[in-house]
Amino acid sequence: MKLKQKILNNKIFLDIDTLDLQGELREQEPMSRHTSWKTGGNADYYYIASDIKDLAKFISKLPSNIPITWVGLGSNLLVRDGGVPGVVISVAGFLDEIKKIADTEIQIGAGASCVKVAHFSAKHGLEGIEFLAGIPGTVGGALAMNAGAYGGEIWSYILEVETINRQGMRRIFGKEKFDVSYRTVSIKEDEWFVACRMKLSTSTKTIVSERIKKLLKGRADQQPLGQLSCGSVFRNPPNEHAAKLIDQCGLKGKRVGGAIVSEKHSNFIINTENATSLDIEKLIEFVQKSVYKKHAIELIPEVRIIGEVCGEEDNAIA
Repeated sequence: MKLKQKILNNKIFLDIDTLDLQGELREQEPMSRHTSWKTGGNADYYYIASDIKDLAKFISKLPSNIPITWVGLGSNLLVRDGGVPGVVISVAGFLDEIKKIADTEIQIGAGASCVKVAHFSAKHGLEGIEFLAGIPGTVGGALAMNAGAYGGEIWSYILEVETINRQGMRRIFGKEKFDVSYRTVSIKEDEWFVACRMKLSTSTKTIVSERIKKLLKGRADQQPLGQLSCGSVFRNPPNEHAAKLIDQCGLKGKRVGGAIVSEKHSNFIINTENATSLDIEKLIEFVQKSVYKKHAIELIPEVRIIGEVCGEEDNAIA
């Protein structure tokens, strides 16, 4: 039985009375609760599944014209102030199992945090993915964008992945089935990563833990941790560093409304506690235009921007 829907005042409403859901379905859920910038409008629906079977059942029953958006910890996500139409699927705290399945192989759910995966590998004396300790998102998000840091990228260690589509079908693919490049991974529309298997190398707990400790210290020294941000906003252009290009434009401290380019690391945009998503998006666009004007280089956002615009506030650059 398909979930019935109706549309009222441009909002989608689902008739869920006839479906036995095992998870938690929230209506008009504020997405500001689920992003590291703490901004954004409401999701029409926000679903936290009880397990993978429940998730498959739920998404397979949704009408085909209902948008589905997957989110993890919201650390690399800007949700516009008009909110997200359709259904948002949350995998944070769900699909989060991490287990060792062979001497140098681990299996990870898409909802597991990258930080926990790094520490799990250290605990078991496995090296290679220490850089994940510096990525504050989930493995699912990392897989979708080939996340990386400190010279490492997650797909360098992938053997195979498991996906699910909106028919609820789960499939396993080897990494060779995907075109992978810098911050880009090919995956079919309406198909999402739910797990992966990694191949690592043998080391010792002490060595790997020390590397992670050193990495995290460097991160704390260089980045504005403890402030509301999404991490790096822009990808590094070929043979360049986005932060350096932004610095050369004199943009540290530039502000739109409550959004400001970090004084500590110029590839970070900080919400000073009263920014709107529109403030942040306008500042992103201003940085892009400024860098292009000075360097003729187009900065491509690393942050994922979703949802609908709500109004146009005229906040000036300061």
